[in-house]
Amino acid sequence: MKRVVITGMGVITPIGQNVEAFWDALTAGRSGISAIDAFDVSAYKTKIAGIVKHFDPEAAIGRKEARRMDRFCQFAVAAAKQALDDAALGAASVDPERIGVYIGSGVGGIQTMLDNYRTLLERGPGRVSPTLVPMMIANMAAAQVSILNGFKGPVLAPVTACAASNNAIGEAFKLIQRGGADAVVAGGAEATIVDLSLAGFINAGAMSTWSGEPEKASRPFDKERDGFVAAEGAGIVVLESLEHAVRRGARIHAEIVGYGVSADAYHMVASDPEGDGAYRAMREALADAGLSPDDVDAINAHATGTEIGDVSETKAIKRLFGPKAYEIPISANKSAIGHLLGAAGGVEAVALVKTIQDGIVPPTINLHHPDPECDLDYVPNEARSARVDVGLSSSFGFGGHNAVIALRKYGG
Repeated sequence: MKRVVITGMGVITPIGQNVEAFWDALTAGRSGISAIDAFDVSAYKTKIAGIVKHFDPEAAIGRKEARRMDRFCQFAVAAAKQALDDAALGAASVDPERIGVYIGSGVGGIQTMLDNYRTLLERGPGRVSPTLVPMMIANMAAAQVSILNGFKGPVLAPVTACAASNNAIGEAFKLIQRGGADAVVAGGAEATIVDLSLAGFINAGAMSTWSGEPEKASRPFDKERDGFVAAEGAGIVVLESLEHAVRRGARIHAEIVGYGVSADAYHMVASDPEGDGAYRAMREALADAGLSPDDVDAINAHATGTEIGDVSETKAIKRLFGPKAYEIPISANKSAIGHLLGAAGGVEAVALVKTIQDGIVPPTINLHHPDPECDLDYVPNEARSARVDVGLSSSFGFGGHNAVIALRKYGG
């Protein structure tokens, strides 16, 4: 089995539209949550989100191409460009048939769908855009990155809710590991801050209805948490076989060593309250990596800020790590950026790589009233220096989808 490394990273997030800006804001504890101003939210219980502001798709992609993409796809292409530039990887310098693209999304092009449905109702079927379907479907982020870069290897678009990015990265890892590709552009993208999805999440009882300062709304593990805060963006990494990366002299950020997946088989929306599926996915990721719980130095938690979800994840960590669970720094990136749904794992994978590289564990901000049932070390409110050689990043999605990746410092 081939070793697999990360050679490129790119992000579009509410706190930064490149890796450096994102990481600086995340470690400083700055929040990207703000008031929704793209549409009228006066009748909505939730009026805040993690919004990517001042994003210029034409500058990132080009005017002609950007006009044929939904916002989620624009995010993916822009983040992929960053990651490919970081990796110095292009179809002209490698075999394009050996480069794949695995980019997931929980929802896909919902804004495009809504815009065209309104056109249908107001102006009739003849006015619906002929690009509706290719702009709307969730596989188009992966497809566009493939098309624009000339990558002809396997292309896949996991649609596993909030686990989509980790599924994309994990499946790409396995593809390279078994020799099915030399490199894969992997991660996720999402853009669901629209009226319909906001109403649906609110009525499902999953979303925060915080009415104070927006920056304080996302509160994973805090006793006063009241649900997740939706966000948008993309997180993309370039995975390569170690031999391919070394052969072309690529800079290596970290090594991916394990991938674990499971299903809760419990409920459409709620997590298994005992965290059984989360426990099994983390256990499988470690087993896949040939590591033990004692080897783990940090955890990037799913930690959405829902009442049941944070407790169940805490139980899963305690079950797997035993007494050591209290010694592991656990970071909740969603406290700062909100929940990017299908893009969350991609962005959080980048955060874990930076944690390993820089020896800094980002804080879980807004953690001022600890929940007695969430009693582990969540690195409250201030970043912490720590040696991190091995870390886990967890993503758990609606429907009971669980996906966990294990990363390790690259040592040659």
